[in-house]
Amino acid sequence: MASTVLVVEDEKEIRELLRRYLERAGYGVLTTGSGAEALRLLGEGDVDLTLLDLGLPDVEGEEVLREARERGRVPVVVLTARTTVEDRIHGLRLGADDYVNKPFSPTEVVLRVGAVLQRAGRTATRAASVQSYGRDRLRIDETRHEAMLDGTPLELTPTEWGLLTTLASVPGRVYSRYELVNRVRGYEFAGYDRTIDSHVKNLRHKLGDSGSELVETVLGVGYRLGWARDS
Repeated sequence: MASTVLVVEDEKEIRELLRRYLERAGYGVLTTGSGAEALRLLGEGDVDLTLLDLGLPDVEGEEVLREARERGRVPVVVLTARTTVEDRIHGLRLGADDYVNKPFSPTEVVLRVGAVLQRAGRTATRAASVQSYGRDRLRIDETRHEAMLDGTPLELTPTEWGLLTTLASVPGRVYSRYELVNRVRGYEFAGYDRTIDSHVKNLRHKLGDSGSELVETVLGVGYRLGWARDS
């Protein structure tokens, strides 16, 4: 059975972004923007890990973390825009198992979730994490953070990996440069969206002769994955 992750985040865009990435990695996902609702869901006992934003509108995130710790040993990964060392130490002292600063890469968050669950002796269902495209020419395993083209492993930077997995999430869907920047580099990344072009160029280079066919340019709009997902 898949591990269930509870995402507690008051910003809907971030909540939905994390939900999509976690579900593609094989996790069951519950979401809420309310600290009170988070405590109710934790009390039902069907949560294996909590992703917790400290800046909640109704209940202080620190209070949710304290109560979560009193109710059991469900791992907690804190999400926060508070970036000082003192804030990080405070969160860890309250019992957080890991700490992720905003803006973040959603792929990195998924990997951290997997690492924390592994340390806690829990696992996610892995079968759903491996996808193939182009009649099995391209294989992507998000949980293991591995991609192979024609049987050869691809050595990708974090940004290139994020680009490939985002485009592969819905083959044929066109993603604008702005979307790709925010999904790959983290929500509200303070960067000019045209910088994504250089990363696409590098990704295509690593994909060799299949680069332009795999990562297609849609003039005036953005990019899409040119190969269909295998059924």
